[in-house]
Amino acid sequence: MKESIESIKELFEKAGQGHVFQHWSQLNEAERSRLKEDVRSIDLVELRDLVDHVMGTEHPEGVSLEGLEPAPFIAHPANGGNESLWEEAREIGEEALRAGKVAAFTVAGGQGTRLGYDGPKGTFPVTPVSEKTLFEVFAAKIRAAEIRYEVRIPWLIMTSTLNHEATREAFEKAGFFGLNREQVMFFSQGRMPAVDFEGKILMESPFSVAMTPDGHGGSLRALVRSGAIEKMKALGIEAISYFQVDNPLVQVIDPAFIGFHLESESGMSSKMIPKAYAGEKVGHFCVQEDHMCVVEYSDMPMSMQEEQDDAGNLRFIAGSIAIHILDVDFVEELGGSSSEVALPFHRAVKKIKTIDSQGNPVSPVEPNGVKFEMFVFDALPFARNPVVIETLREDDFSPVKNATGVDSADSSKADQIRQWTRWLKAAGVNLETDETGLPDVVFEVSPLFADSESAFSKRWLALPEKPTITEGTILL
Repeated sequence: MKESIESIKELFEKAGQGHVFQHWSQLNEAERSRLKEDVRSIDLVELRDLVDHVMGTEHPEGVSLEGLEPAPFIAHPANGGNESLWEEAREIGEEALRAGKVAAFTVAGGQGTRLGYDGPKGTFPVTPVSEKTLFEVFAAKIRAAEIRYEVRIPWLIMTSTLNHEATREAFEKAGFFGLNREQVMFFSQGRMPAVDFEGKILMESPFSVAMTPDGHGGSLRALVRSGAIEKMKALGIEAISYFQVDNPLVQVIDPAFIGFHLESESGMSSKMIPKAYAGEKVGHFCVQEDHMCVVEYSDMPMSMQEEQDDAGNLRFIAGSIAIHILDVDFVEELGGSSSEVALPFHRAVKKIKTIDSQGNPVSPVEPNGVKFEMFVFDALPFARNPVVIETLREDDFSPVKNATGVDSADSSKADQIRQWTRWLKAAGVNLETDETGLPDVVFEVSPLFADSESAFSKRWLALPEKPTITEGTILL
């Protein structure tokens, strides 16, 4: 936007948001520059539309459940799926990988605040012995795939304004974890202004707007606006493996998943895990009016979540775990500014730090405003031939979200050890475990040693001398 500050002030006045410049005359040059940067990023037309149409229409009454049916999914071989179908998909995915048609994409805008950690969540240590960080784990998985398929795999990382520089610095300091710096592309997700319950923009300070991330759904817009999609198309990339930064167990590069996606010519494909119990807090893959969608657990009545099929299983059993494959052309279509379709925004009522009319800071004790955010799974209804495949929780999903208890670093470390223990047993190693599959010893397997059960068995059996798995063992 090249308009003068006076013309921008006029636009905000006409939009009923002139209070944004209330303290302008008292600001110094640096503060004025900061405020100009904020206001120039605000789309007043989009904001007006959100205030008019999203502010008062949020779940549960805003979500239609009419005609909702469970989504079909491709069952995993371990649960009765067709092994030959999976093998065929795996071969297709491996061919695409060797041809350089796949990129990895990590949504990494979060901080480690809930973990009691001061820094980008991706720099949080998560492995049980060497304490490798999330970024280091993902990088090793990418390197392992590159070695196997003899190809360079681009890695897209979406940061936020809070952690962009710190994330880049972490990669620089670590030498990009053995990857080539040219294959890693950083960009920040978009931001939206928070508003009060009257639709007025909230100010964080006299010289800054209370801006908040636009949600993981904003990743599609960010991919396009950052130039990442243009770059991927120039490299011949067709499929982007999407995952969130908090899940060290994720199969970053899954050839079978890629193969199912490509074989179906899908715009967007997703992984599901069977819900462990009716009230598990994951979204549900559903079909409504012939369109795939995800209905959040908070939007689906418990009576529906508890429904069972004739076999006694949950009807709405397919749980969403934020692992997707995105078609490059689909992202370009949906994330572009000229697109006729766009992801819907949702409102989130929150406590938002702001200022009073005198410019004094206010830390509310009750929710005082609304944030607007998009969800990436809202792209599913727009996708052609969406595919959902089943994955095994124990091999793909153990997020680090909480400081203690469920979905914590400790629970994820235990799940990692359980996975490696299963690999050892499949390779013929007798390792004593408790009833949950956890051994008495804490050990670690680097993705560069093996990143799957089959890869582990092959590598282990090829060792001329088999190491003894003891406390602190690391297989590199």
